[in-house]
Amino acid sequence: MQKDHDHGDHDHGGDHDHGSGHDHGHDHGHGHGHSHAPASFGTAFAIGTALNLIFVVVEAGYGIAAGSVALLADAGHNLSDVLGLAIAWGAMILSRRSPGGRYTYGLRSSSILAAFLNGLLLLVATAIIAIEAIERLATPQPVHGTTVMIVAAIGIVVNGGTALMFMSGRKGDLNIKAAFLHMAADAGLAAGVVVAGLMINLTGYTWIDPLVSLVIVVVIAVGTWGLLRDSVNMSLHAAPPGIDPGSVETFLCKWPNVTTVHDLHIWPMSTVETALTVHLVVPTGHPGDSFVAEIAREIRARFGIEHCTIQIETDPDLHCTLPMGAKI
Repeated sequence: MQKDHDHGDHDHGGDHDHGSGHDHGHDHGHGHGHSHAPASFGTAFAIGTALNLIFVVVEAGYGIAAGSVALLADAGHNLSDVLGLAIAWGAMILSRRSPGGRYTYGLRSSSILAAFLNGLLLLVATAIIAIEAIERLATPQPVHGTTVMIVAAIGIVVNGGTALMFMSGRKGDLNIKAAFLHMAADAGLAAGVVVAGLMINLTGYTWIDPLVSLVIVVVIAVGTWGLLRDSVNMSLHAAPPGIDPGSVETFLCKWPNVTTVHDLHIWPMSTVETALTVHLVVPTGHPGDSFVAEIAREIRARFGIEHCTIQIETDPDLHCTLPMGAKI
């Protein structure tokens, strides 16, 4: 039985005779690299959630007072971001739970679920904004441009500052990337609302306000598509972006005495950790534990895959119990 532990930067190789009709050695090389370990963003989540919750109340209040659907739209989107930050924050905490019971990997995958929920949340928010904006285009209402500009300018500061707190983790963690995208998009969209308020003051055209809201909807929808696509792919155990299974298979085929590579599987355990299982046919005889340990180290170094399970098979004519050629 394989056990993955996250408290050492070492590799293990072990032979296990399963004695179930085929005499295959099952070697579990564990590479536990910590270069991809998630950083702690607890403070960023706490500050970001508090600031944005306060700003939502302020923005919604002034949006109603000023008769601005753009401000109300931005407030609604900010509210979805508060919920999104809470979901991402909760997933970050759950992902650190130690493995146990039925959850042999812990709750690492909760970060993938959080990214997916955030994507759905954004879609709901954009639908609500779009409906309200279309109604306002049909029946324009008076808008206080100066109030809109001042409140939206505060939003730029709040959202931009929150986004900066997540910037360092946006490339290595889809969950953190979701939080960053929400805040960065809000900062940019708040800037658009400022422009709308200025144009209303200069021209008197109140239809500019709902028109800007529809532009906001389009921008959010475009950004949300990539988030949903990546989170759905991760939920379906697709190999993470940046890891090509074909390249991994080619790499394994080049190892001395390895004649066949099959049942290669690569999947995300969380938004920052990747696992791999593979069967290697070595007809010259079992190469030993150090062989497996070295492969695990190289896979970790080259592809960033931390958790490797490698099965060695020495009889090329004996079919494995798993379907031959099953791989991603």
